[in-house]
Amino acid sequence: MKWSWKLGEVYGIGIYMHVTFLLLLAWVGLSHWLAWGSLEAAIIGVTFILMLFGCVVLHELGHSLAARKYGIRTRDITLLPIGGVARLERMPEEPIQEFWVALAGPSVNVVLAIAIYLWLSFTEALQPISQIGLLTGSLLERLMVVNVFLALFNLLPAFPMDGGRVVRALLAMRMDYTRATNIAAALGQGMALLFGFLGLFTNPLLVFIALFVWIGAAQEATMVQVKSALGGIPVSKAMITDFKTLSPYDRLSRSVDLILAGSQQDFPVVDNGNLVGVLTRDALLASLARQGLDAFVSDVMERDFQTVDSHDMLESAFAQIENCACRTIPVVHGGQLVGLLTKDNVGEFLMIQAALGDRAERTRGGIV
Repeated sequence: MKWSWKLGEVYGIGIYMHVTFLLLLAWVGLSHWLAWGSLEAAIIGVTFILMLFGCVVLHELGHSLAARKYGIRTRDITLLPIGGVARLERMPEEPIQEFWVALAGPSVNVVLAIAIYLWLSFTEALQPISQIGLLTGSLLERLMVVNVFLALFNLLPAFPMDGGRVVRALLAMRMDYTRATNIAAALGQGMALLFGFLGLFTNPLLVFIALFVWIGAAQEATMVQVKSALGGIPVSKAMITDFKTLSPYDRLSRSVDLILAGSQQDFPVVDNGNLVGVLTRDALLASLARQGLDAFVSDVMERDFQTVDSHDMLESAFAQIENCACRTIPVVHGGQLVGLLTKDNVGEFLMIQAALGDRAERTRGGIV
């Protein structure tokens, strides 16, 4: 995620802090300073937030380690003012797997709350809950209460929050995965409206959470629909077969001519029938500004690139494009370049399939 700083790494998972998190720390410190009028109070407030977000990191690690059990890696965990976000490489394939991965995070908060409670009881430092407030009370006891709140809040059926994913997993055990997602997404967006309404009269943070839930639910539903539409279709059905190639010995002027003459933006570079690189539009423009038209393609092309086989499934190839920092992936078969796959072309393929599907529905209904 842009504007994020790496804090460290746990089990090979990078932990990042978004720059906006500093705004939260500043706001908390200022709030405590104004409420109590001392630097000590501001430091205590910031310390509590850091402890709280330490629990958030553990929450996300709970998801990540549960996903690892099913062979799913976690790219990174990013701390935001509204919480933490763990980016999994992919979602669990089986509903029961998603069920346990979703529950793992809140379970960590429950364990933390119980551990703090036992420690406070053992040390006889437990205070009545009535004496605990947002700015008052023992740091550990406040942390215990917040962990209980985090567990309960995350289990609300507001997809794509943990509770919403539990609902989706339970529904997917009894119905089609796409339909289960649509129902969970609709429920999540309903909860988002409730969050937003309550936030207008109580805590503005709820409005931001509502936006996060609403957008996240819509994006998740769209992703699942795309995945369903691409399932079982080989790359060869959607790849571009009419494309231009470059030689590593061509000048950049030739690539400029090809871009202006057509709609292709990225070019595979072929030498003696072998795919040796990819010249992207971004790399071309950057090099033109530095070296001009006479530079060689071999000096600018990317030598570390990904490919897919024409017999691979379009679903997995599209996920590969989504995960890599590229717009175009060369398609090969038998060691030979046979096509190109781009996000735009997959999008056009989906629109064509949707139009054909609409026609088939109308035909079955007797309209055509």
